Amino acid sequence: MRDKSSVTAASTITADHTVGLALGALGVLAFSMSLPMTRIAVQDLGPWFVAFGRAVGAALLAWAYLRFTGAPRPTRSQWRRLSIVALGVVVGFPLFTSLALTTQTSAHGAVVIAVLPAMTAVFAVLRAGERPPPLFWVASVGGLLAVLAFLGVNGTVSGALSLADLYLLAAVVLCGLGYAEGGALARELGGARTICWALLLSLPVTLPVTAVATAVHPPRADAGAWAAFGYLAVVSMFLGFFAWYTGLARGGIARVGQIQLTQPVLTLAWSALLLGEAVTPASVGAAFLVLVCVLLTQRYRNSTGAPTAQEA
Repeated sequence: MRDKSSVTAASTITADHTVGLALGALGVLAFSMSLPMTRIAVQDLGPWFVAFGRAVGAALLAWAYLRFTGAPRPTRSQWRRLSIVALGVVVGFPLFTSLALTTQTSAHGAVVIAVLPAMTAVFAVLRAGERPPPLFWVASVGGLLAVLAFLGVNGTVSGALSLADLYLLAAVVLCGLGYAEGGALARELGGARTICWALLLSLPVTLPVTAVATAVHPPRADAGAWAAFGYLAVVSMFLGFFAWYTGLARGGIARVGQIQLTQPVLTLAWSALLLGEAVTPASVGAAFLVLVCVLLTQRYRNSTGAPTAQEA
């Protein structure tokens, strides 16, 4: 890393929607296994070690990548925005999904996470100052209500939200924020450097928590749990974001966000194949209803024009 450089390289490229969509699809494919892998890992390794240990492992890879590429340091304003990315995708989403999946199934989590594309679009709109039509907001609220209805009817007591459900909803909000801010910041830093700097910025939090979690509950697990943990650290927390943030930057946050429509379906399939979890008709129906609502949120034109993105 170049200590004397505090600015990002100036060369930019015109946004390419086709490439952006392809990279976004690759990122979603990587993320679609995150909930099943988390479910496997937390059973033996514990939620706190899984949530923060994966971030520490990914941060080591990020440090190596930044050193190898000689990446310039972010500016002061970029550091502030990176803190939002770190809060959303490095700390918030891994922690709350890990806590939720100690008691809840991956298939159930997939239905709740189905509202994530709408949440990402909401934060993208708020951050960019766009003014979508009322249909956008109606569809966004409709998707959230569909999720809440599913939670109230399926797997809760007397229609009340369980603590695991609240964890999942918190994960969705924070992840949507981290996706939108990271996608916008990747236009300046590039997708790879955005997640790498966010991981390093998080180390003062993730490293001590991992150390405490290790001391309190020494990690002991079989090969399957460690393999799941490795996937979370290398793919879900690191490589997946290379493609995802670059895709958002090249293709536009709202447009590429549509690719997330496939994630709940893929996660339900992985949950059934890898964990043998039952995918009920109610789960499929709720996921389909949410996907319809999310699709409607994307049916507006971006009035700000095509973004530009720096190469990752």
